Amino acid sequence: MGFETNRGSSSIQLVKLPRFISLFLMVGDVLGLFVCLGLTSYWTLNNPLTGFDPFVCGFILLVLTGMYLSDTYHPEKEIAGLQAPNRILISSGIITLITSLVIYLSESWEQHSGGMRGILLVNLGIFTIWAIILRLLAFNWWRSKSHQGRWLMLGSGNHAIKFAQMFLTRNPLGRLVILTENGQQLPELAEIEPQLSHEGCLSDLSDWSQQPLLGVVVGTKISLSDVQVQSLMQLRLKGIPVYQLPDIWETLCYKLPSSLLEDEWFAFSSGFNLVFCGFSLKIKRFTDIMLTGVLSVLLLPLMVIVGLIIKLDSPGAIFYSQLRTGLYGKPFRVYKFRSMYQDAEKKGAQWAIQRDPRITRVGYWLRVLRIDELPQIWNVLSGEMSLIGPRPERPEFDVKLKEAIPYYEMRYLVKPGITGWAQVLYPYGASLEDAYEKLAYDLYYIKNYSLWLDIVIVLKTIRVVLLGKGR
Repeated sequence: MGFETNRGSSSIQLVKLPRFISLFLMVGDVLGLFVCLGLTSYWTLNNPLTGFDPFVCGFILLVLTGMYLSDTYHPEKEIAGLQAPNRILISSGIITLITSLVIYLSESWEQHSGGMRGILLVNLGIFTIWAIILRLLAFNWWRSKSHQGRWLMLGSGNHAIKFAQMFLTRNPLGRLVILTENGQQLPELAEIEPQLSHEGCLSDLSDWSQQPLLGVVVGTKISLSDVQVQSLMQLRLKGIPVYQLPDIWETLCYKLPSSLLEDEWFAFSSGFNLVFCGFSLKIKRFTDIMLTGVLSVLLLPLMVIVGLIIKLDSPGAIFYSQLRTGLYGKPFRVYKFRSMYQDAEKKGAQWAIQRDPRITRVGYWLRVLRIDELPQIWNVLSGEMSLIGPRPERPEFDVKLKEAIPYYEMRYLVKPGITGWAQVLYPYGASLEDAYEKLAYDLYYIKNYSLWLDIVIVLKTIRVVLLGKGR
C-alpha cells in the first residue's frame, strides 16, 4: 500500500461518541449522587449536608466504583439494550449490602447508624432511577447523532462479513458501506442487518471522496490501484481517518485474529516490546520472582490442605506433571494438582470437555477455582513460565494447531503463563475454533504488553476465580 494508515490508533472514531457519553454518564452520576444525598438528608433529618464528610465521600466513591465495575460506563457494550438497567440494579443491591456492613462495623456507629443508614438507602433508590433515566437520555442522543455519517469498508468475502458483524456489535446504530473487489455480491450482509449495505466495487472509491464519512477501513489481501490510493489520501487530507483492518479490530475488540494478518503487517506494526525490549523482559522477570515468592509463602497452607483433600478423594498422586510447549517451542514439564482420576489419559492425549468423566469430584472445584494451577508457581520461579502469558499447550496438540492456524507459532515468542489475556477474556475451549480465538487474544497481549496490562489481567483473574468461571 502506498501510504501509511492510522496504525495502532487508540482513538478510533467508531468509539469516540460512546467514550464521550461515558464521561457524560460519570459526571452525571457524581452530580446526581450529591443532589440525592443533599435532598434525602434534608427531607429525613431536616439537616442538609454541609462541609466535608469522609463517610459520605467514601459512599460516593463506592457507588462510582460499583458502577464502573458493572460496566455501566461502557455504552458501546450495554446502552443499546436492557443490560445497563440490569447492571445498575445489581450494582445498587451489592452496594447496599456493603454500605450496611460498613456502617455496622464502623467506629462511628452512633453517628451514622440510624439516620445516615436511612439516608444512604433512600439515596440509592433515587440514584438508581436517576442512573437509568440518564442512560436512556444518552442512548436517545447517541441514536440521533449516529445517522450523521457512515463508515466505508474496502474488502470482500469473509473479512468483510466478519467486520460487518463486529461493527454492528460495537456500534448498533451506525451505518456501514462495503465496497468489494469487482463488485462481488455479499448476500449475507442483508441477513445481518439492513444498515450494513453493499454499494459497489473498489473502482467507485473516488466517488466517495466527497461523501460525509466517519472513517475508512481497508481490508487485508486486497489490491489497490494508484488511483484508489490517491482517493484514500484525499480522504485523509480531509481529516477522515483510514485504518487497516487488523488495527481497528485490535483497538475495538482487544484481540488480533490471525486470519486478518499478513507478513507485511508484522513487519511494519508497532509494539511487541515483550519480544524485542530487554528492559521489558527484565521488569517482567523481576515482577514474576517477587510475586511468586510472596505467593508461595502465603499459599503454602492452602496447598497443603488441597493436597490432603486430593489424597482423601481418590487414589493416586497429589501432583502430576505434563509436557508442554514453552518459549521458542522448547518443551518443559508443567506441574499441577491432580484433578483427574489416575490413568485418565491411558488412551492418549485429549482435550478436556464439559462434564469430563475423567475429572474427580474435588478436581471439578479445583478447576472452577483454578486452584489446580497453583503448583505452576514453581515453573515460574524456575524461569520456564511467567505469571502472565499465553497458556502452555501440549506438544501433541501444537503440531495440529500450527498446521491449521496462521501465525500460531507467534505465541512461542514469549514465556507461557499461569494466567493471561486469553484465559480471562475467553472461556475454556477444546476445539480448533477455540484455539483460533485464544490465539487472537494471545497476539494482542504479545503486541501490547505493558505493566498496566499485566495488572488488568491480575484483577480480571481474581474476578474469574471469585465468580467461579474457571473450567
